[in-house]
Amino acid sequence: MDQFTRRIVGLGVHCGTVDGPSLCRMFNDAIRGQGAPRHLSTDHDRLFEDHRWHADLRVLEIDEIKTVPYVPLSHPFVERLIGTVRREFLDQVFFWNTSDLERKLADFQAYYNAARSHTSLVGNTPLGVTGGGSVVRAELNNVRWLSHCRGLVQLPMAA
Repeated sequence: MDQFTRRIVGLGVHCGTVDGPSLCRMFNDAIRGQGAPRHLSTDHDRLFEDHRWHADLRVLEIDEIKTVPYVPLSHPFVERLIGTVRREFLDQVFFWNTSDLERKLADFQAYYNAARSHTSLVGNTPLGVTGGGSVVRAELNNVRWLSHCRGLVQLPMAA
């Protein structure tokens, strides 16, 4: 998650126990096509101590910033995002395997970044903040409904 724009950069999925190599694969899949970030904030989980993880960050030239130990509130934006993904999406949909979950999470990521307005962004979407645009306000007499996440979410849009 980009903390400035609240944009979901990527989501990783792995079937089974997560280890160092699978963590690196999920991270590389999440940032594919977007370029590597300059800084990355991680907690003190033992996964982030794996030598492969540190080698991956060195190769990508990413500075790792550790959070305060035993303080989950030091990552408020990410904690909020995890809760939002669970409440608004994962609690509402079924998925059959990892590829199905990846497809559905990609749909949610597109909805979250492009269509879901955020109070902390003054009603804008994360892509609206980066693109400099703002949300077009719809008149109540002239709207149409736009479906997102395979019909899970429907938002009004100016017709």
